[in-house]
Amino acid sequence: MADPVRTMLDDEGWLVETCGDGAAALEKLSSGARYDILIVDNELPGMSGMALIRQTRTLAHRQQMPIIMFSAGDVEAQARRAGANTFLRKPDDLSLLAETIARLLARKTGKES
Repeated sequence: MADPVRTMLDDEGWLVETCGDGAAALEKLSSGARYDILIVDNELPGMSGMALIRQTRTLAHRQQMPIIMFSAGDVEAQARRAGANTFLRKPDDLSLLAETIARLLARKTGKES
């Protein structure tokens, strides 16, 4: 899913950074680098998406960052308990991703109408 998501978001004009596994993502998220949103697949090499979300939410500078969980599985309730703001089912909800990101970022900056 990473390649189609990246292509779609690149086409929207967003700068996208992908990681090969959960540990690499957590390392980047632990840094002081600026990220506006985290999009996580539940099926990650080395670490589940749920674990990545839970670990991300323990980082003081990432507690308010919007997180979207993508999964083909029936794990929406678990994703929300782990700290995801939004759950999208793959591949069906891929078309909703850009508008979901825009809505979450507008809410974060207080610009939602």
